Amino acid sequence: MAGSGGNYKTSRNGRRKRFPVFSVVLVACYLVVSVLFFLYGFGEGARSDPSEEPGGQTLPETAAPPVETPDMTAEPPVSEPVPLPPAVTVKGIYVGGWFAGDKARMDNYIDLCASTEINALVIDVKEDHGYITFLTDNEALSGTTRDLIGDIEELVRELKSQGIYSIARIVCFKDPRWAAKNPQYAIRDKAGNQWADKSGESWLDPYKRENWEYIAEVCLEAAKIGFEEIQLDYVRFPADGNLSEIDFGPAGEEETKTEVIAAFVSFIRETMLQVGVRTSADVFGIIALSDTDAAFIGQDIRLLLPHVDALSPMIYPSHFSNKQQNGAGQFINGILFEAPDTEPYEVLYNTLRHFIPYMEEDNPNQAILRPYLQDFTAAYLGEGYFIPYGAGEVRAQIQAVYDAGFEEWILWNHISDYSEDAFRNP
Repeated sequence: MAGSGGNYKTSRNGRRKRFPVFSVVLVACYLVVSVLFFLYGFGEGARSDPSEEPGGQTLPETAAPPVETPDMTAEPPVSEPVPLPPAVTVKGIYVGGWFAGDKARMDNYIDLCASTEINALVIDVKEDHGYITFLTDNEALSGTTRDLIGDIEELVRELKSQGIYSIARIVCFKDPRWAAKNPQYAIRDKAGNQWADKSGESWLDPYKRENWEYIAEVCLEAAKIGFEEIQLDYVRFPADGNLSEIDFGPAGEEETKTEVIAAFVSFIRETMLQVGVRTSADVFGIIALSDTDAAFIGQDIRLLLPHVDALSPMIYPSHFSNKQQNGAGQFINGILFEAPDTEPYEVLYNTLRHFIPYMEEDNPNQAILRPYLQDFTAAYLGEGYFIPYGAGEVRAQIQAVYDAGFEEWILWNHISDYSEDAFRNP
């Protein structure tokens, strides 16, 4: 009957006889000991004393337990990339963080997109001084935010509802804010001090992987908000200041600047592909004319093109050397320009011709060339070496882009004030 005589069973003649309890206990103990011996003697179970090594030897109490070295060659697990949305033929303007936070200004930019050919806005997410332009509860970004834009999620939603392509501009290695918070990741000089450019601002060391991870976190935050593209700016090494005093340590001897920058861009793009967001990068226009300059700042066209969806050379006529600066001027495509800023069409067209040999024909995965154009007057160049820039000069540059065989462009003005008469109706 249930609940009685658990250690007995009935014999054939109906009499109950006692089951050998001692034997059962003995067998059970033997089985338990065997299992424990297997698990703890031959397996990887925890030891009661972490100082014990196999073989019965005991380490001194001050010694750490043995640690198995991880396989650093193994690739981390990566999820399947999210398919990218259809590409947009970008005709855009840059909007600084301050101005993106000004509703009246933003309403004007949105109206501009509705009434002209402008269809994309490049908005500061991480600006030139290292600040992220909106508040966030992302702990990885704490101490680097500033409330310039306000409700950035609502702003991006508004752009999408109007069919405006949103691009997040993220300044990479020029970052005095993150460098102040994490000086161990900043570029150092030979005396071990934090290095600064001629403006007194610190830069992050591109050789340090921790900086890659931080910038990637900013990019992911922009993607989370809803930006459709990440644009990497200052994706290079410093170009001014006391450069001879910089010390990158052993890492600087192991990899070239161009290799490190290309690897960083590839890392960011692979990160963004996991969330279905495109990646572009801004580069100096001069790198198409000078391999020396390209190596100096770490921007090699051949290494970068395979790792971006769009490459944006900043081809500002004012930024090329003039005769007053170097005694000669700038040779571009075999032509000497003594005052490049005064010839916007010719400078744009001939510089873009230098990029063509790097572009692969009939390659569906080929990065788009999308130059930045000048919409500002460079009066600082001095009389005879600049001209006022307005609608005519801007339109001349846009036409040069088309005549050189390209379709996309973005205008730059540091206060986001544009020559609207230069834009065509949609």
